[in-house]
Amino acid sequence: MESVQFAHPMDELKDRLRQILQVIPPHSKIYYLDYPVHGNGGDLLIMKGTEAFFKDNHIRVMARYSVLDFPSGVKIPQDHIIVLHGGGNFGDLYPAHQRLREQIVSDYPGHRVVMLPQTIFYKSEAEFNRTASIFNQHKDLHLYVRDTFSQEMATVKFKTCHVYLSPDMAHQLWPIRSQTNPDKELLCFLRIDIEKTAEQERLEASGQGDYLDWATLFSGFEQKSIRAIFKMSAASNGKLPVSMIWGKYTDYLVNKAVNRFSKYKKVQTSRLHGHILSCLMDKPNILLDNSYGKNSSYYRTWTNGITSAKLLAQQTSAERV
Repeated sequence: MESVQFAHPMDELKDRLRQILQVIPPHSKIYYLDYPVHGNGGDLLIMKGTEAFFKDNHIRVMARYSVLDFPSGVKIPQDHIIVLHGGGNFGDLYPAHQRLREQIVSDYPGHRVVMLPQTIFYKSEAEFNRTASIFNQHKDLHLYVRDTFSQEMATVKFKTCHVYLSPDMAHQLWPIRSQTNPDKELLCFLRIDIEKTAEQERLEASGQGDYLDWATLFSGFEQKSIRAIFKMSAASNGKLPVSMIWGKYTDYLVNKAVNRFSKYKKVQTSRLHGHILSCLMDKPNILLDNSYGKNSSYYRTWTNGITSAKLLAQQTSAERV
């Protein structure tokens, strides 16, 4: 069989997402659950990539619910596939999202359940085993993971679950064109949360570049608007059109991130989606790891062939920005 030739490594990563069509065929009817309602732009990029994937492949989204407004006991037609948002919150660091995942698997044993590309991390082996005991009761459960380490863990723990290796859903957005010519040198897009590392702190001490994270990229007014929609979603119990309102507002938020990245010639980031957004824009970038190795695992699995992207751990000090 003739091999497919790709003009850019990002073309191949986008094309790899098509494997998901084996379990969510074109024209399927789905419920899309656990979409993010917060200001983490990485999750918003995943959401936009996911929605683009659905649209590009004629997948019919019949309902959308976040972790805030999914009504317990909702009746989902038997021929509808339940699809859960991907990202990096699979495990015990973000328990609300994990509880929803486990609830869906328990409450809908007769439905096909698909979990889009995730990174798995547990601090507690007992919690991982508890999740496995729930998942192993389901006979049509499909889990996509973003790195080989997550794949190995899931394959060992989840005996009845179908486990697949896949790039992040944000790759469906390739390519994103810069909207302006860069007039600044370096953007340091660095985490300020629990996944920050000592290596990042040493880098910050150098004082080079402009420093941002998702929390500081969006203005006070924008953060207030995000919180208002969050509260609306939490109070709606699935009865208000929050997903429509949020969909429009996040178009604006993601566009703001693209505009800001467009202003810089290169990016240094400890945010996985700072790295992925840079790659989507074909912008030179250097990736730092996070606290539990998510970033380096992703780079080694998927983006190490992109010439404009480097992993800091693979560089000498002379090569660093």
